[in-house]
Parts: sequence; C-alpha cells; structure tokens
Amino acid sequence: MGSLNLRTNPILVVHGGAWAIPDDMVEAHLNGVRNAASAGWRALELGGSALDAVEEAIVVMEDDETFDAGRGSFLNRDGKVQLDAFIMDGETLRGGGVGCVEHLRNPVRAARQILSNSPHVYFVAEGAERFAAEHGIELCKNEDLIIPREVERLRAYQAQQSTHGNDLFAPEISHDTVGAIALDRNGNIAASTSTGGTLNKDPGRLGDSSLIGCGCYADNASAAASTTGWGEPIMKLVLAKWAADRVSAGNLPEWVAKEAMNYLKQRLNGHGGIIVLDAKGRYGIAHNTPRMAWAVRSEDSLEAGTGRAG
Repeated sequence: MGSLNLRTNPILVVHGGAWAIPDDMVEAHLNGVRNAASAGWRALELGGSALDAVEEAIVVMEDDETFDAGRGSFLNRDGKVQLDAFIMDGETLRGGGVGCVEHLRNPVRAARQILSNSPHVYFVAEGAERFAAEHGIELCKNEDLIIPREVERLRAYQAQQSTHGNDLFAPEISHDTVGAIALDRNGNIAASTSTGGTLNKDPGRLGDSSLIGCGCYADNASAAASTTGWGEPIMKLVLAKWAADRVSAGNLPEWVAKEAMNYLKQRLNGHGGIIVLDAKGRYGIAHNTPRMAWAVRSEDSLEAGTGRAG
C-alpha cells in the first residue's frame, strides 16, 4: 500500500496493440498513444489515482478510430461490434470488467463503475449494459460504433476466407487492443485493457483482454500488466498474472516483459505484446510482433514508439 509520508514519482505506460502495423498507419498509432498518455498524465497531475489515469488513457484510445477498441473496432462474423474491457486497482485488488457489450462507447467507463460500485467483478452483454445505464452511462446504437473501413475489412476478409481460407490470428491481422498501466503519487498501481476483439470472431467470443490475470492485472505487491495480441494463447497462460508473479519473485519488469513474450512464443507459438510496471516505477515493454505502439509519460518526458522501448 502507498505510504502517507513518502510521495512517489508517477508514471504512465500505454500500448495500442501489437501486430505488423503498416508504414502508413504508424503515425496515427503514435499520435493515438501520445494523446492517451497525455490524458492519463493530466489525471495524475490533478492528483488523481492510478485508476483515474488508466481509465482516462483508455477512453482516448476507445474514441480513436485507429485502434481496435470502442468506435472503429473490428466487426464480428455477424457484422457487429462487441467490446470487452477490464480495469484493476493494485491497492485493493478490486476489479471491474465487461464482456460482449454492443451499446457502450467507452466500455472502460462501465468497468470502472463495476469496480467502484458493485460487489461483483464481471458483467456481460445485456447485464453489463443495464448496470452501466443504472450508473449514469448512456447507451448507444451498435451502428454508432461501426465505421466504413471495418465494414469493408470484414467483407474483404470473408470473401478471401471463402475462396482459400485465412489465418484469423496471423500477426499481419491487426490486434489493436489498447492498454494502460500507471503508478500514482501515493505509490499505488493500476491497469486497464480494452478491445473489440478479433476480426470476424464468432458472436459471443471473449478474448483475453477483459479477463483478470490474462489481459490485465494489477497488485501493488507485484506489478501491473496489460497484454495485447492473439488472445487464446494469452488466456491459456494467464499471462498478465504470470508476469506480475515473476516481478514479485524479484525480477525486473523490463526483463519480465521480454521473458513473457518468449514464454508465449515457445509454449504456444503465440504472438503479442505486454507492458509491465511495478510500484517502484520500473517498467518493461516487449512484443514479438513486427511492431507495437507504446508511450511512456513521466515527470521528465513523454516517449513513444512502435519498436523496441528503451
């Protein structure tokens, strides 16, 4: 838990998905993660908690059509947007998650309400939307989340699949899941992850992003982590919790992030990326895809990239 006497230097780390980001989309990804980091940092500067910071950072990326979260997300096989999100408090281990929601512009807002105002951790589909509405979050039409680019992407993918098949989980197919982890001045850490899932996914499919310990985890005693990439292997390894446990065992987050990607590849031939942060402000960023958009904001600087951090 954070000390009442010692103030820590806050830090915020975000990612915008790990995949083979095309050259002509790099700048949009960099701008998106920079904007998210700036929004989260404003929350920290105003005295907000790590939870506030990751929520605000995620909202910016959910609203940015560049990413596979919120408006502009991939469409499922039926041509609908279905969103998942999770947020977790490292001080209390409270978490809030939503899965398969179709009428929320910012599912992370609903996840935060669950964390703060429900004895439960997880709501799905209509139940999640009802909870959100009861707590002041306006519902939207599913069409409001759909953009022409994704209608065309789904059409092209399904046409190609019908003729000679297609690997839904290839690194070349976008995995623009978004994530954020933060340390606040009180020494508490938090994490959040939000996604529209995979292109052409079966309706009702849940990925790793919103599952506690898989796509997202935070514990002051170990680390905060957010993952992105091919969800099924990440789920099988409970990768975010695995990474946090490795930090708890005394390993540096920078090393653990790289180790997690090696583990994902060697054990299940999976691909993706991860960001890890401990309560001392040490962080790690790693991916085993060609690129991953990321940004780090501290009192000294704002860094962003799509390659290796450091």
